[in-house]
Amino acid sequence: MTVKDIFESMDYGPAPESAADALAWLIDQGDRFGHFIDGEFTEPGDGFLSKNPATGETLATLTQATQADVDAAVAAARRAQGKWAKLGGHRRAKYLYALARLLQKHARLFAVLETLDNGKPIREARDIDIPLAQRHFYYHAGMAQLMEDELPGRAPIGVCGQIIPWNFPLLMLAWKVAPALAMGNTVVLKPAEYTSLTALLFADICRQAGLPKGVVNIITGDGAVGQMITAHPDIDKIAFTGSTEVGRQIRTATAGSGKALTLELGGKSPYIVFDDADIDSAIEGLVDAIWFNQGQVCCAGSRLLVQEGIADRFHDKLRARMATLRIGNPLDKCIDVGAVVDPVQLQIITDMVDSCEDGEIFRADTDLPEGCFYPPTLITGLTPAHPLMQDEIFGPVLVSCTFRTPAEAVQLANNTRYGLAATVWTENVNLALDIAPKLIAGVVWVNATNLFDAAVGFGGVRESGFGREGGWEGLRAYTKPSGKPKTLSPILPHEGSAGPEGLDRTPKLYIGGKQARPDGGYSKSVYSKSGKLLGQVPIASRKDVRNAVEAARGAAGWAKATAHLRAQILFYIGENLSARADEFAARIDAMVGGRQGHKEVDAAISRLFTNAAWADKFDGAVKPVPLRGAAMAMREPVGVIGVICPDEAPLLGLVSTMAPAIAMGNRVVLTASQAFPLAATDFYQVLDTSDVPAGVVNILTGPASDLADTLAKHMDVDAVWSFSSADLSAQIEAASAGNLKRTWVNNGQVRDWGKADAQTFLNAATEVKTIWVPYGEG
Repeated sequence: MTVKDIFESMDYGPAPESAADALAWLIDQGDRFGHFIDGEFTEPGDGFLSKNPATGETLATLTQATQADVDAAVAAARRAQGKWAKLGGHRRAKYLYALARLLQKHARLFAVLETLDNGKPIREARDIDIPLAQRHFYYHAGMAQLMEDELPGRAPIGVCGQIIPWNFPLLMLAWKVAPALAMGNTVVLKPAEYTSLTALLFADICRQAGLPKGVVNIITGDGAVGQMITAHPDIDKIAFTGSTEVGRQIRTATAGSGKALTLELGGKSPYIVFDDADIDSAIEGLVDAIWFNQGQVCCAGSRLLVQEGIADRFHDKLRARMATLRIGNPLDKCIDVGAVVDPVQLQIITDMVDSCEDGEIFRADTDLPEGCFYPPTLITGLTPAHPLMQDEIFGPVLVSCTFRTPAEAVQLANNTRYGLAATVWTENVNLALDIAPKLIAGVVWVNATNLFDAAVGFGGVRESGFGREGGWEGLRAYTKPSGKPKTLSPILPHEGSAGPEGLDRTPKLYIGGKQARPDGGYSKSVYSKSGKLLGQVPIASRKDVRNAVEAARGAAGWAKATAHLRAQILFYIGENLSARADEFAARIDAMVGGRQGHKEVDAAISRLFTNAAWADKFDGAVKPVPLRGAAMAMREPVGVIGVICPDEAPLLGLVSTMAPAIAMGNRVVLTASQAFPLAATDFYQVLDTSDVPAGVVNILTGPASDLADTLAKHMDVDAVWSFSSADLSAQIEAASAGNLKRTWVNNGQVRDWGKADAQTFLNAATEVKTIWVPYGEG
């Protein structure tokens, strides 16, 4: 080809990146790897091949971990953890800084090895993955330095089991290892079976950095190894990124174990284009949203929603742009789309698209090289309920439908079981900032896509998991309250046989702002310590739970009420409770036995005032991200929260859970103390006189175990908290796996209800949504 020909066609010529250094490093290791345990590589054992998906060539042989390997790695991490934590934040920061520097020094080696192992274009590995991994270690070196001052009363969790996917092997490692180490934890990490090589190279730089033995341990293998880590009794936390199906299995497997858990799972993220958008810019953003990393991105903008008036023009321009995408050798710096990670994943993508009998399928007309390549694909004309509009394909396949109005766009965008990310494209900033808060997603990008930074929390809602990676939000998941917890003994109701004295006043359930008789028609007696009958309370059934949740869902307007209004109502509840303080104190003394009533009522009033004060002050933040724009971390209510109230503080415990939840805009279904329920049934009379909107607070009485199970399984409940003196943790966590709702359980441990601890409850009552808004002309 002559220079004249090049100027005529304007085609890109090849710009291959040399793989020599990466291949030399593999050869230096003998092309065979053991595990990295206690600061050393073990002897290679029986294992599996790591192959280049673009060529099918074998890169190395990796060792399949056994239970003995997992035990050895966990034991090494356990031995190292106490010493690592005692080093203090400053000394840990120096190690993290050293790791960041070594990642920079070996950046090209990491990028090439990542491309060889994963199949992604070298430009993406070089310009995105590796710099972001470095950024996480630099950022968390600073977090380690600040921990002792900024997170008082928090301690490391201990040994963290971390399981990462194959789409961003080194970046996912950095997301998990950096905050864990910064907070004083040690780790046992399992990289994906397909893509373990950059994790093993990272192990090598851990040795170069002089990281103490056992702080980082890396073991390789298939999903069975992940199951061994999840089930290991000496691991304190599991952090998993991967599919929703496996996340659900991990939630079930860890139920009742006391292990902390964070899940970053799948998505089917909407990419919304309004008719006033800069169409050319929106299409370039869409190319990045869906064909970045061959669409193998959990937050990929795989669901295109285009306003009807511009849909035809947009799709035509998009097809023209797809025709120019360059597919080929991922080591070529001119390539846009590389190889799918493995033949198994390629077959999954192929089967899903081939099964589509609806809509119009457009594939980019391009020659595909030998290897795991799939052409960029657009499917238009699908209904919102079509399986390909609902199910994650995890490949370079975009599905599309249209909308007419902004309200319909929101409805279609939220019509999914996922809630990881969303993109809004419009030139109207008012429209963008109106739509973004309405989208059910952990991250929203405005006129941009796939923006990430270590300072910004990333994570989802619904079946996209729970917890955040990065920022202050991500750090809390690697800490726990300092101090040794005490075991909570079950508190049983008093027994008696005496009959009622005087006029019988039977309490009812409180549902939708009204007193309601139990659907089952059953009640139980409540006795004093001396055996005197104090009253009878209804036994709520599954139908009563259903009615209460339905009422709470119907009160969704509470989340839109101003924080000032919510504060005023909480103050009003406190005032009205204060007016009846003697009555409530006497009731508590009669039920519990003793003279704690006045102290508990005073604390409950104070707790109401504290949460009223926080209602308009527990705010978000604008994160200092390295771009011309703002990343706004906004606090949003979780939704409908079911609470199993404590027995040891029947009024104070109820108020301490209810007040922060409704202060943040949630609606609650409270199940009263099973042992001492009359304080709760008296309390709804206070709510009736305090302007609380119907459905915001619902109160049930009955067996805690039955009600907890129903709430945890309910698909319209967003979170369940349990502080019952009967340890219901395993039951609730296992049942919650259905829709992966958030859980906060006591694991049978004592909580000091006399301690306010407001921010812990406020954090549990909110989700952080990050809205990225770039600004400026260029």
